Amino acid sequence: MSVNRRQFLTSSSLALVGSALPLRDLFAQVAAQAAGQAPAAPPVTAFTPLRGTVGFFTGQGGTIGYHISKTGVVVVDAQMPATAEICLDGVKERAAGVAIDYLVNTHHHGDHTGGNPIFRPAVKKILAHANVPDLQRAAAARQIAARQAAGQPPAPVVEQVVADTTFVNTWREEVGGEWMALKYYGAAHTSGDAVVTFEQANVVHMGDLIFNRRHPVIDRPGGSSVVNWVKVLEGALKDHGKDTIYVFGHAAAQFPATGAAADLAYMRDYLTALLDYVRAEMKAGKTKDVIVKSTDVLKGFDTHGPLAERVLTPVYDELAAG
Repeated sequence: MSVNRRQFLTSSSLALVGSALPLRDLFAQVAAQAAGQAPAAPPVTAFTPLRGTVGFFTGQGGTIGYHISKTGVVVVDAQMPATAEICLDGVKERAAGVAIDYLVNTHHHGDHTGGNPIFRPAVKKILAHANVPDLQRAAAARQIAARQAAGQPPAPVVEQVVADTTFVNTWREEVGGEWMALKYYGAAHTSGDAVVTFEQANVVHMGDLIFNRRHPVIDRPGGSSVVNWVKVLEGALKDHGKDTIYVFGHAAAQFPATGAAADLAYMRDYLTALLDYVRAEMKAGKTKDVIVKSTDVLKGFDTHGPLAERVLTPVYDELAAG
């Protein structure tokens, strides 16, 4: 691939990764590249086998999962364009000529779907929950509108490639000797989060239902519900066993992108504590402005660090709305 195309992919990816970095930093990087300044260092990427035919890929954005056998291939999530190309090249090499049957999007956020245009020519189908295509288009429109309202120059044009195959509640299919099962438990991180289970390997990709030991993104415009998120994690725990390996969408720097049932329980308990904290502050008569500015640390969840407005505001708004 030419240097110009790589620069384009990197620039395009910056416009989509708002859930991972502040927008001002992203567009500053785009501007620096346009001004001829040295591009940022290439992202660190890695393929890690887990069990059987299943493993995961880390790079720029949410963790990618994969199943590669001699007769079938599935990729879960697409990250950003720059690392999507690296991942796709690595999958093709490992698949040794076997076609990619499915690219699954666990939800609509740009750091999980930004690489869809890169994967599109190489996959038979892109699969996601039925809500995801519209959520993806709406998020892109909001970003454009926000920049216009702020008087900012247009961001680089980014192609929106959405799922062409969707499911409502469950999906189960044999792909290359492995049974892939998808389930929607209801609104949580967004209103379109799919849990993806590879049954023989006993590996489950949780998407952004798990932010391992870090404050999560709570996408209220995207239909999130923290109250139901707790129930979703309980449902996922009930549906899987003690030996299940879980792949997480994101993790704090010092924590892994995979884990066990105890990590799902920890996330559930963190969300419960977050809800209880905001409820108690509201019951004490504190105003929204005071509550969302808190920098307290949740008792028992020191690894997350101080609370932040980006998690307190959507929780307050959800509870205030009843």
